[in-house]
Amino acid sequence: MFVDEITLKVIAGTGGDGCTSFRREKCVPMGGPDGGNGGRGANIIFIVDKGLKTLIDLRYMKIIKGDKGVHGKGSNKYGSNAEDVIIKVPMGTTITDLDTGLVIADLVNEDQSVVIAKGGRGGRGNKSFATHDNPAPKFSEKGEPGEIRLIKCELKMLADVGLVGLPSVGKSTLLSQISASKPKIAAYHFTTLSPNLGVVKLQDHRTFVMADLPGLIEGASEGVGLGDKFLRHAMRTRIICHIIDMSGIEGRNPVEDYEIIRKELDKYSDKLSNKLEIIVANKMDIEGAKENLEEFKKAYKDKTVFPISAMNNEGINELMNFVADKLDEINSETIYNDNEFESHMIFKFKEEKPYTIERDGDIWVIKGDEIEKLFNMTRFNEDEAVLRFARKLRGMGVEDELERLGAKRGDEVQILEYIFEFKE
Repeated sequence: MFVDEITLKVIAGTGGDGCTSFRREKCVPMGGPDGGNGGRGANIIFIVDKGLKTLIDLRYMKIIKGDKGVHGKGSNKYGSNAEDVIIKVPMGTTITDLDTGLVIADLVNEDQSVVIAKGGRGGRGNKSFATHDNPAPKFSEKGEPGEIRLIKCELKMLADVGLVGLPSVGKSTLLSQISASKPKIAAYHFTTLSPNLGVVKLQDHRTFVMADLPGLIEGASEGVGLGDKFLRHAMRTRIICHIIDMSGIEGRNPVEDYEIIRKELDKYSDKLSNKLEIIVANKMDIEGAKENLEEFKKAYKDKTVFPISAMNNEGINELMNFVADKLDEINSETIYNDNEFESHMIFKFKEEKPYTIERDGDIWVIKGDEIEKLFNMTRFNEDEAVLRFARKLRGMGVEDELERLGAKRGDEVQILEYIFEFKE
């Protein structure tokens, strides 16, 4: 089964907890803190596997979750890092964050890898908090939660040339003649239900990859028929070979057929619409094809048209040499603009306060990544840890902001799903 689009939830591993411990040895007074740090949680890493051709292995993976880092221990023993989760995907896979709409990675090179969700760092043991003023801290940190992301994986196959056209115009037959590919061929519409790739080798030793994309119909860019399911695979191609049944044997008009597909390409993407197009007039061995070709050339005088018969292997060598010449002139280009990638985001100046405070009935609700991270890493069963948490909030200006907004001592304050009392 060909699967080229998958939605997943990835949850990186939480860091291991730091340890609160004190050195205790006979005849060694005031041994001091010796709690070790926790290990890092597992990263979720996607890596290209050249042998894969589909995303079917991910089809039943609704959630991918990493392991937690190992907790720190006494005697300054650090917890080990969790083993990263490696997910293999085909070359040409694009990974997008569904919350932001930005591209995390476009995996187009062999063995290319990317960390999709980062594991949380390990919590610090009490040894790490020892200072001159507080040489024996009685608290440690919990591990940092790992990143959680909802992502979409799309396979956009790597090919130099894409064969497009209405169903049954001869795309699969052409691909079978010029490569060792063995696509399914029959005299009914939608024989091809998944893209087929073929490697074309010319006598002058030039090679390129050609993709037979499933037949399109009117409204494909809007999801009609097979919809835009396979138009995405044409995005990586450098040249579009538009195959037309010039015989009109099925009662169709070649000019109208051409216009139907052109409209769908134009609607789907400007980049796809602007790719170099080579028009291939197929089935020239059938009666009436020559007359239809003359009418087509009158309608599109500025277009270069190659007449061929894929069935009889006529005109194909000239076509392939012309395609190879054009490929020599065209450089590969990315299908995404820089501003579509996470790594090229334009970061604005941070707001004065990295949090928001809103009133929900009688409760003051505090939200903010920094505060929530600090909250999740605090051990509230250790008095010193609670005092440190309060100091951190005070240092961030949370207490002053609450008072400015009208909060009174005794009011309830919520962080995540926990509710506290606002007091001195």
